[in-house]
Amino acid sequence: MTTTYAALLRGINVGAGKRVPMPELRAVLTGLGHTGVSTYLRSGNAVFRSDREDEGALAAELEKALHQRFGFTVDCVVRGGGYLAAVADACPFPAARPAGAQLHVTFYDAPVDADRFAGIDASAHLPEEFALGDRCLYLYAPDGLGRSRLAAALARPRRTEGLTATSRNWNTVTELVELTRV
Repeated sequence: MTTTYAALLRGINVGAGKRVPMPELRAVLTGLGHTGVSTYLRSGNAVFRSDREDEGALAAELEKALHQRFGFTVDCVVRGGGYLAAVADACPFPAARPAGAQLHVTFYDAPVDADRFAGIDASAHLPEEFALGDRCLYLYAPDGLGRSRLAAALARPRRTEGLTATSRNWNTVTELVELTRV
């Protein structure tokens, strides 16, 4: 059975380092035997089809191929279209409430235990809010991510240690849902 996936690359094309041109990313994915390869924006979002079902193995294979091609490490999270749709459907914030730049989803490569975030005083960050989902975290930041004190608290190393994490704004999440829809 063929599944449509999104590959979410962490920290590329930001600043002067870790440049991954989208045509080359498409070539890497095609070279790995995937079909229907496309990219969205230039911030590390790719969509592809594969007969393989192990998201972790797909991410590891892509990380290795990117390292061979570019000479630096790029962390990747790969998720199927069904999962992305479920993340969008499970959003704990009303769809009409946030603008795309106010709501973000951090995708993790593994399940995240709520204990990692237990020390955060949610009331101290209002009106910002967060909620955990299935291998993801939703962050509502009405003044934007760049001004969010809660985002900084959520990203502290002791909360993310041992995990690969990469965030996308709600506009990108909903577009990836559409691009991976079967």
